[in-house]
Amino acid sequence: MTEPILEINDKLDFKKILPVLVILLIDLLGLSIVIPLMPLYAARFGANPLMIGLLGAAYPMMQFIGAPILGRLSDRFGRRPILLVSQVGTFVGFLLLGFANTLVLLFVSRLIDGLSGANISTAQAVVADVTNEKTRTQGLGLIGAAFGLGFILGPIIAFAVLFASGNSYQAVAFTAAFFSLASLLLTFFWLPETHDPQKGASNGKSPFTLGAMKNALNRPVIGLLLVLMFVYQLAFGGYEQMFSLFALDRVGMGARDTSGLFVFIGLIIVIVQGGLVGQWSKKYGDRRLVLVGLSTLALGLILTAVTPQVATPWYDQAQLTAEMQGKVSTQLININLPDGANRGWLGLLWLAAASIPAAIGGGVLMPAINSLITKSAGKDEVGGILGISSSFYSAANAITPLFFGSLFQWFGAPVPFLLGGALLAVLWLVAMKTVRVPQAA
Repeated sequence: MTEPILEINDKLDFKKILPVLVILLIDLLGLSIVIPLMPLYAARFGANPLMIGLLGAAYPMMQFIGAPILGRLSDRFGRRPILLVSQVGTFVGFLLLGFANTLVLLFVSRLIDGLSGANISTAQAVVADVTNEKTRTQGLGLIGAAFGLGFILGPIIAFAVLFASGNSYQAVAFTAAFFSLASLLLTFFWLPETHDPQKGASNGKSPFTLGAMKNALNRPVIGLLLVLMFVYQLAFGGYEQMFSLFALDRVGMGARDTSGLFVFIGLIIVIVQGGLVGQWSKKYGDRRLVLVGLSTLALGLILTAVTPQVATPWYDQAQLTAEMQGKVSTQLININLPDGANRGWLGLLWLAAASIPAAIGGGVLMPAINSLITKSAGKDEVGGILGISSSFYSAANAITPLFFGSLFQWFGAPVPFLLGGALLAVLWLVAMKTVRVPQAA
């Protein structure tokens, strides 16, 4: 009796997850429009580098607190109402950002948005509700693809808004609020409830406690996967955060050239998460995907670290120094611009080639790890466990700029990438012996 059911459910039902994918993409457009401008927004109010760093950490730190709480509440009261609550918080945060006239209000807007930022974990819980063991990784991968697509389109929209508004940051914030409102309305009118609240309400669990996080860490399979999620994002987040400065140091690439490489990396991630990860999961299983993701990301980071210091053929030290004037102090952040004596394609091609395994590993790991987490958790705790996973992800995002930024400044450009690669290599050895595919419930 079970064989035909497995055959019928072997393919992902796109109609069931399409609403949450569209809603999440529109919601992420609002976030990705604002994020690149936040340091400059803060600088307009006289923020120093430390305050800008704290502002960048404010959102993920509040998400670290808010995501597991809202995730557990979604198990008790359903996905749809909690997603609506989180979207209202995001909308209010963007409105406040648009009206902000002091640095304090800027911080308040990011704190509100971060505290209500359960959008990703709740969307993951929706996908877990409507997929089975065979299609879950593909569904979670599509969420990652929507995330990546949002972060490709967002900066383009921000550029267009700035151009049309005469560089008005307020206009960008209100545009983000518009996308957030659109996402909220789509959720209200289009997204059906996918979780039976009675199931979650009867489990007797409190909305969230630190003990719940500790208990999750103490569970043999889930605890290791949460650690993998944290270290993965610590390493990959450090790669994303430091990549621009590293490219400046190694091959003398300015903002325009580096943005092209970012688009290249983003496209690889979208392709991997949007299509390939589902096929690979069915063919090889989530455990192998985790191991491949760890090894390829480690390889990409180490290859990046040893990029030859060969400037691009069009490198002009004087022009690049003038471009950076008033934006980046190369002395303060320990950047040694190429002297221009050694130019060619080697440095750029090496960096582009190293970004391929880094992007593949980064694209594979999140959906594969979260898929294993959902398969290891009970149906009445999927939202809460995914909220804790999102919390660890957010904690890594908060720590990364400070930790890897300090390594970059004190020890030089290659060190953050070498350390990230080494950490992932060690975790690969641990995962080889300890990560097992959970038995189907």
